[in-house]
Amino acid sequence: MRILVMGAGKMGSFFLDVLSFDHEVAVFEHDAKRLRFTYNCQRFTSLDEIKAFKPELVINAVTVKYTIPAFKEVMPYLPEDCVISDISSVKTGLKSFYEQSDHPYVSTHPMFGPTFANLNQLSEENAIIISEGDEEGRRFFRDLYNKLGLNIYEYTFDEHDRTVAYSLSIPFVSTFVFAAVMKHQDAPGTTFKRHMKIAQGVLSEDDYLLQEILFNPYTHDQVSQIREELKELLDIIDKKDADGMKSYLAKIRKHIKQ
Repeated sequence: MRILVMGAGKMGSFFLDVLSFDHEVAVFEHDAKRLRFTYNCQRFTSLDEIKAFKPELVINAVTVKYTIPAFKEVMPYLPEDCVISDISSVKTGLKSFYEQSDHPYVSTHPMFGPTFANLNQLSEENAIIISEGDEEGRRFFRDLYNKLGLNIYEYTFDEHDRTVAYSLSIPFVSTFVFAAVMKHQDAPGTTFKRHMKIAQGVLSEDDYLLQEILFNPYTHDQVSQIREELKELLDIIDKKDADGMKSYLAKIRKHIKQ
């Protein structure tokens, strides 16, 4: 299959690597310097090269802020039957865009990134395939993710956004709070160092990505739960309520076990 990957960033390069030995792969990237780190693929910097390549599948791996604008830029140069796809962690606006695009489409979300995941061992990582869209496109990504050893889940666009609001917004907000109140220590403990590493990884992400995840319409209720839990915990601390603390710890240990 002729596959065009848009964007030679971390995830774009990852897809180029895993696809290039089984398919005819090309990458389109405005920043030519990024193409220095790609191999075993054709490297495009002009739209006319895309037209000549005639891709059968496009994987849009650009920064989430530019996902839809990038699609709009290349679509006049794609064959009518070319399947367009994204791997965005934020699906806001994508369903309506796809439905008006006149192209078959598939949307997926690899629930991992180069910041934390071991890309050579993905058996503990997950991927979401949106259940709406082109069946053949879904089958392609299902086969690819199975080959990588990922655990696969299928959700609608709406179910995806609800899942992301829970699985990303809560850890992100918790990390923001830690980073906001932390003070550097000369001799940090193990727990502090682990939290620091997580904070550095999360805050290395693109600002727009963090913003869009937190602006997800389902995020507010999740963050409100954090506020209520902190209120309860602070009350226990202020009262030095040993029984209350024991009950609270039992409750959250039960959550972790589940």
